[in-house]
Amino acid sequence: MKVGVLGSGSWGFTLALLLALKGDEVLVWSRDKELVRLLNKKEPHPLFKDVAIPEGIKWTTDIDETTFKKDLILESVTSEGVRSVFSEIPRTNLTCPIVISSKGIEQESLLTLPEVVESILGGYAKGKIALLSGPSFAQEVVRGKPTSVVAASESEEVTRFVSRCFTTPSFRVYPNSDWIGVAFGGAVKNVIAVACGLSDGLKCGASARAALMTRGLHEMRKLAVTAGGKPETLNGLSGMGDLIATCSSTLSRNYSYGKLLAEGKSAEEALHQIGLVVEGAYTCKSVEKLGLLKEVPLPITSAVHGIIYKDLSPMMALQELMQRKVKEEHL
Repeated sequence: MKVGVLGSGSWGFTLALLLALKGDEVLVWSRDKELVRLLNKKEPHPLFKDVAIPEGIKWTTDIDETTFKKDLILESVTSEGVRSVFSEIPRTNLTCPIVISSKGIEQESLLTLPEVVESILGGYAKGKIALLSGPSFAQEVVRGKPTSVVAASESEEVTRFVSRCFTTPSFRVYPNSDWIGVAFGGAVKNVIAVACGLSDGLKCGASARAALMTRGLHEMRKLAVTAGGKPETLNGLSGMGDLIATCSSTLSRNYSYGKLLAEGKSAEEALHQIGLVVEGAYTCKSVEKLGLLKEVPLPITSAVHGIIYKDLSPMMALQELMQRKVKEEHL
């Protein structure tokens, strides 16, 4: 296939590598002219200096070239950047399935990322957009370590096509028909991962982390269902699977960000120290707004939002969570 990849960060690079190793012809777009120059000279990617780049990948700053006459377009920028990037692409270029690999909810519109793309492209995009989501750290996938994720779209044909495109002996892709549940699972789990990082940073212990993950899964499920998602989807790879990985590993930027906040860093200082995008910090504001709009209580999300955006101390947030009125557990 001829594949255009939008974004040359860690995940975009990893998925481009995966496709190139399968024999696809991959063109990767980036705004970073110096990065494109270095990679076209066969220099290693700055984030993966030990990873050899196969011949099937080329790099460009030309977004038109990246999306023209392709069999598949893969998005891998940031949730905040999806709208601006897709607004630059000529609509006549978009004649193939589009895979969204970022995870988030847009702050102003409160749209999921497939909805953002559809709002830009109009009727063309109907049934052509798919999500790729699940427990998958770029640092592991790029080195061939095994995992399983899901592909989801409104179209069964597109879902199965994307699943076939990305499946390798070490990267197993299950088709999933519930793109709404998959979108919410991928977005909200990042917020819960920040909470788990905060908990571990405060040395609350493994029991507290397990409780946060379980109640966090409940928040993910409640919000997804209000948007039309299936509750059982959140028990799968794009919900619980991704949640387990993101909430318990130092490879997770969201978890690491939470630990830095617990150590006394400000939200800005923690972001600066991470040095890369922390989707949970961005999406937290969107999820908080959605919860209020839909009248869905999201206490863990609200606590994280208070710490990041309202100068609530992590210890005070913990005390407020523990002092909430006890109700019967509903799943």
